Parts: sequence; C-alpha cells; structure tokens
Amino acid sequence: MKIIWTCTLLMIPGVLSSISVTGYSGGRVNITCRYDRGYIDNEKYFCKGQNPGCTDLIKTDKKNGEKWVDSGRFSMYDDTRAAVFTVTIRDLSEQDSGTYQCAVDISLAKDAYTEVNLNVVTDDFLFFAAYPSVDPCYNYTVLDDPWRSTSNTYSNMCDESATWSGWYRLFINGLSAQIPDTCVAQYSCGTAAPLWIRGGHPTVHDGVVTRDVCGHWINYCCYYGSYPMKVKACPGNYYVYELVRPNECPLAYCAVVTNISSTHTTVTPETSPAVINITLPEECNSQTPGGCFQNLLEQIENITVLPLNTVTNILTVAFNASEKILESLSTASQAELASHGNLVLKTSEKLISTLVKPTDTSDSVSFTLPAVEGQVFMVGPKVTLDKIPRLDTTNSSVDIDLIGISKNNTERSAAVAFMSYVTMENLLKSDFFYTSNDTIKTMMSTVISATLPKTTNTKLTKPVNFTFRHIREFDPSGSLSCVYWNISKWIVDGCSVLETNSSYTVCSCVHLSTFTLIMQTSRPTESDPLLDLLNLVCVIVGLVFFSLALLTFALCQWSPLVNNVARINICISLLLAHLLLLLTQQFLSLIRRQQVLCAVISGLLHFLFLSAFVWMFIEGVLLFICVKNLSQISSKKRKVLSTGFLCVIGYVVALVVVCVSVGLVPEGYGSKHCWIKMDKGFIWSFLGPVCVILALNTILFINIIISLNSAFKSLNADVSQIKQTKIMVFKTLAQCVVLGCPWILGFFINGSKVLEIIFLILNSQQGTFIFLIYCVLNNKVRQQYRKFFRCLWSNNTEDHTITFRVITTE
Repeated sequence: MKIIWTCTLLMIPGVLSSISVTGYSGGRVNITCRYDRGYIDNEKYFCKGQNPGCTDLIKTDKKNGEKWVDSGRFSMYDDTRAAVFTVTIRDLSEQDSGTYQCAVDISLAKDAYTEVNLNVVTDDFLFFAAYPSVDPCYNYTVLDDPWRSTSNTYSNMCDESATWSGWYRLFINGLSAQIPDTCVAQYSCGTAAPLWIRGGHPTVHDGVVTRDVCGHWINYCCYYGSYPMKVKACPGNYYVYELVRPNECPLAYCAVVTNISSTHTTVTPETSPAVINITLPEECNSQTPGGCFQNLLEQIENITVLPLNTVTNILTVAFNASEKILESLSTASQAELASHGNLVLKTSEKLISTLVKPTDTSDSVSFTLPAVEGQVFMVGPKVTLDKIPRLDTTNSSVDIDLIGISKNNTERSAAVAFMSYVTMENLLKSDFFYTSNDTIKTMMSTVISATLPKTTNTKLTKPVNFTFRHIREFDPSGSLSCVYWNISKWIVDGCSVLETNSSYTVCSCVHLSTFTLIMQTSRPTESDPLLDLLNLVCVIVGLVFFSLALLTFALCQWSPLVNNVARINICISLLLAHLLLLLTQQFLSLIRRQQVLCAVISGLLHFLFLSAFVWMFIEGVLLFICVKNLSQISSKKRKVLSTGFLCVIGYVVALVVVCVSVGLVPEGYGSKHCWIKMDKGFIWSFLGPVCVILALNTILFINIIISLNSAFKSLNADVSQIKQTKIMVFKTLAQCVVLGCPWILGFFINGSKVLEIIFLILNSQQGTFIFLIYCVLNNKVRQQYRKFFRCLWSNNTEDHTITFRVITTE
C-alpha cells in the first residue's frame, strides 16, 4: 500500500525550519511550500542536500507565472494568488530518502528556505485500527427547527440544499422529538410534501435499522421515495437518525414531540476502547460492487471520529478493491457504473468526515494517496482568521467562505472536506453528461467533491470557486462545462465557468457536491479515402516536379539577366517541407510515441513553410521589378539584390520567427499531428507572417497583372485577341500559384469538399507550375532539352548499331 502525506511548509525568509515527511516506495508525495507575499515574483526552487550548496532538482522562473513546471519525476506549481508553491515527487524509492530544501531565490540577500527530511519506506501492511467505538446515541448533532413541527402550516421550506453528515437528534423548542412514522398531511411541517419514515421505529435491542423515507403528495402518502435512512433507538427514550438529502423540492423532514421525555439533558458520550479490523472480504473480487462497498459502509456507519492513519488505510484498501472490481466490470452498464461510483463517493465522504474534530480556533488535516487526495479545514468560535487558506490538491483547489458559514451556525464552528479522485473518471464517465448535441465529451480534470461535515447550517454565504488543472490537451475550439454529479448523470445547474486558459479553468458554484470539468468538441469528420488518395498522388506529383525544376535550374545554362535564386529556394523549401510532412503522416503512430521527435518535426515544418513563403515574397518583388522593366537597375541596386543577401533574408527571417516562438511558448510544438498546437493562439506564429506575406503578394500580383495586360495590348496586331486572352489567363493563374495566393483559400474551406480539393491541388502543384512556366515554356530551356534528348538518342542508336554489327560479323 502506497501512502503519501501532503505536508504544508511555512517559509520564513532568513530562518531555517525543518519538517519530516514520510512516503511509500512506488507512490508520490506532495510538498506545499508557503512563502511571504513579497516574494511572489521571485524564482522558487527545490533542491537536495544542505542549504547553501544543495543540488537543484526543479526550479520556476518569473516568466512561467502560474504554470506547472516538469522535470523528470518532479513537478512544481507556483500559485502566486495564494503565495504557495507545490512540489510533487513521483515514483518514490528508498534512494529518495534524505534532506531537501524548499526555497525562494532572493537576490542580494539570504534565500528563504525550509528543510524537508524525506523518509521513504517500503512497508506493505495490513491495518488494525485501534480507536474508541462511539455510539451515535451519544455522538449526534442537535436539529432544532420549530418549523418542522407537524402543527406548522405550509411555508415552502425544503431540505434539498441541506448537507447532512452523521447522526441527528430532533428537538422542537427544546423538547425531544422524532420523525413521524405514520403518514403526515400535505402542507404540514413548513413544507408542501412532508417526509416521514415507513416501517415504524426500532427498539433499543434492534440496534441500527434501515427505514424508507416517504413524501406525501397528491393524496399519495409515499409519492416521493424511497430514501433509505438509518435509525437507532437510544436509552433514555429518544431516537437518532442518519438523515439523507431529498433530491428535489419542496420536501422536508417532519418532527413531532414525543410524550416520553420532556426535558433536554446533556449526556457524556460513552466510549469503550476496541481493536477493530476493518477489511474488505475476499468476495469483493467476484461479488457485485454494491454488496462489497455496502459491507464496508455497514462497518463504519456508527463511527464518527477516526485517526488519520486509519482513514488513509481504509481508503487505500477500498480503492484497491475498486480497481479490481472495475476490471470485472469491463462490460458493465452505465447504471452499474453509476451505482458503484455513488457507493465509492459515499464511503469516501463518510470516512473523511470522521477527521473533523472540535476546535476553538482552526485546524486542518490532509492526506495524499495514489487514488485520492483530501484536505479538511475546521474553524471554531475563537478563530482569528478573516479567510481560510485555499485548499489545494495536485490538480485542483477550492476557495470557500468557511468563516462566513461558521458565523451562521449557533456553535460558531464549521468544517469543509475537499477530496480529489484520481481514478473516478473510470466510474463516473464523461459520457454521463447528456446533451442535445452530438459531441465528444472529454473529462478535462480529476473528479472532486466538497462537503461541510458536522456543520449544522450548511447554507453558503458566497459562491464557491473551484480551480481545475487540465489533465489533457486543451482544444480552443471546444466548449467547457463545469458539472456536478446527480445520482446517475452530470448536470450543469448552479455552476459556471469563471475563467479559463490552456492550463486551468476556474468554476463558480452556488452549492457543494461532486464536480468535474467536461469539454465538448465536434466529432471529427470521417476520413475520405478518395480525398486521402488524391492528397497522396498530388503531393508525390508535386515532389517530382519540384525535383525536375531543381535539376533544370542547376544543369541548364541561363541568361545572366535571369535571377532564379528565389525559384530555386522555393523549390528546396517546399520539397523538403512536403517530403517531411508526407513521411510524418505515413509514420505518425510511431513518431507520436517520441514526443521530443514530434516537437522537433513540427518546428522544422514551421521553419520550412515560413522560409518558402518568404521566398515567395522575394519572387514577387523580383517579378514585379522584371515586369516593370526595371531589370536595368544600377550596380548599387544590383548589389542589394545579390544572391547572398537574398539568402540571408529568405532563411534568417523564418529562423528568427521560429526561435522567438520557441522562446515564448516552448510547449507550443508537437500537436497530435506533429504540427503547431492551437493553444494560446500559438498557431498565429505561423499564420501571422503568412497572412502578411499573402497580403503583400496579392498587392504585387494585382500590379503584375495590370502591367502584363498593358504589355499585351501593345503587342503586334497580327496576334489575335483570343490568343492574347488565353496567354493572359494562363500566366495570371500560373503566377498566382507561384506566389502562394491560393493559400488564402484555406481560410474559407469550412468543410467545403470542393474548396478543399481546389486548395489541395493548387498548393501541392507549386513545383509543377514553376517547372511549366520557367522551364517548359522557356524557349532557350526547351532548346537545351531538345539538344540533350538528341544526344541521348544518338548515343543509344550508335550503341545499338555497333552491337548489331558485332553480332552479324560473328
């Protein structure tokens, strides 16, 4: 069993404090380090050894802000709003035992640090918990609401918003009362549909029994129900109840004064030490989940106080059994999964409520296990805090006005329990979030729960804010919903998204329950095999013509006045980009296993495509100069447009953009397609420069067309108008493709198959158009091709003739 303790450290600048932390081999440990708010902008670090001189293991920096930083098995999150940073160590081993430092880097002064002594143990143990067995007859919460009396008329009261925890004894104006066990008239007990118990009350010798709760409505005594509830008869002629919350309004519990006792006496709880072995039976591996966890609930139902190590041991056993049960429920229905999930939630919340104990000021308890993390914060009547600290787990946190809630209670005390479940999404699946639109639902956070155990008045004074760290890649096109669990499904009522970015989302809720964050995304369109085939053929054809164009530019003799440098580099950049993209898509499943390789490929693609667009712009400028008859430029201008200078512009501009992008958002590369990620608008590191170049090339293209049109009009009159038009249209289309203008179509595809095919064909054939315009349609190049093929043909003919003569002579 891997048990990890979460330790909160208070960091005092210039003062060394020390704390001991215990973790278990194979597990993980969370260390939450507090620091003075004056050092919010300082770098924080976690190191091993004595300070000074310890070895840094992980470090934040100013530009990271509120982000998780990962380094091997170590993760760090600096929450500047709460002035704490959290260090997580995973996969613990005995070698991790030793002294660590949790520190803030303070320039020109001594760093603020806290010494952490970590002890990693490998004990696998059965647990036998020794604790006092507390009888609910002597450990209950008083419920004294005069409006619950059966004689009270309708006033629209409801218990749906109540958060019951533990056992309750009823009073009305100080007189002992009980829940009626016969049908109560409608519009009684301060509500419309009064709740009563069916089956009668038990005797003292019956111990704890289960009774159904019914609600009277529309002349049917059990129209609402049944809600199973525990009841126990106590010495002294009174009853205690483990109340359950109705799931709708207006439903409220009734109370009727008993004639057995008319005085309210204080009884000292009676406890008897006992050693109890709480274990899940071996049958949990084969029996139904409900029976397995029901067995555990029955063992702990009368327990109100437990030590921390007992709670963590029980939770460890329970969640280990839950994982085994899940393996046997691979084909379970949604109802079975939801039922099992409800039992796990009820067991966990019951156990964490036993950590709540009375306090005059404030107190807190926390724990971390592989499957669940929990924090409990308690305040008493003498609390001096204006606000309790934010409760943090590895992937979530909660801000709640517990001080305000305590002021609304007669005891001036309250407690909040916060739990984060690592594996709960396997039970309470995102598919249980039912919506009218057909979308893909993805759980973006761990499942959390928040309750107010052993708090009489659970009404919230302010909305509660939950911060969820995203545990999956964020899709900017998706729709986020803050949802809570309602018996069998996730619903949105009472929760809304307050703030979100690519790393975390803040939800605001007006009630407490079990929550999570679900993202809806559109279902991807099914792959069209014909379109995939067309894409493959077009890219291969384009690569062939890029290669032919490069060979032509390299081997043919060109006029000194012809500048092919831009065309050659367009071919090189796009040839490499298309080839790399083609290979990446063909072997994507293998490449994605190596995230670093995927990120490097996306960076190379970014550079190659950007450099291609820069060269397209240079080609546009050179073409514009040529059309405007500006080729006879001065020697000074000719030097400015030299090959070396153009190469610097063509590649350095693209390299600078990529380097700046890596520096600002290093995690922006390596999407699921090994391309640029869409998070935080990072795609604009590519689209921004492309849009600027396309806009400039479009302006140049329009000017070129106007100039070409003027040139055609001045041609010899013997050339027919039709021929002029054909040449004009062809050159217009060809130059448009060469300058990359068809890339503009990418902004208007929006699922249109026709536009997608046109976009694919035009942009994959830039090499084809370059080869046609500058090679095939160039008269001098054609002559060199003819000469080459004549030589090739004559050599082949001569070889065949010689071979024939040799054969005939023999």
